[in-house]
Amino acid sequence: MKPIKKLYFVYIITNLSRTVLYTGVTNNLRYRLYQHEFQNYGMNSFTKKYKIKYLLFYEIFENIRAAINKEKEIKGWTRAKKEALINDFNPEWKFLNDEAEELH
Repeated sequence: MKPIKKLYFVYIITNLSRTVLYTGVTNNLRYRLYQHEFQNYGMNSFTKKYKIKYLLFYEIFENIRAAINKEKEIKGWTRAKKEALINDFNPEWKFLNDEAEELH
């Protein structure tokens, strides 16, 4: 029996009008999106303040260090560079939350 590989996700989410971008890292994208949508409402957080809960981009990693490094790299980018990354992955800027339900 093969050991189960743990996956890590770097993701970018936005608000309904797509004016704010938030980058994060998680080992459970589906649950993290749930937290952004529902659980952050009891807290004073950036994602709560701007109603950021719509997935635009994700990248999958098998190594947590690599995922964290990518998250830090993206966080240091300009908005234009982040938009280019999203455009390459998701040219129509569709909300991918339903797609995240299929990822493990």
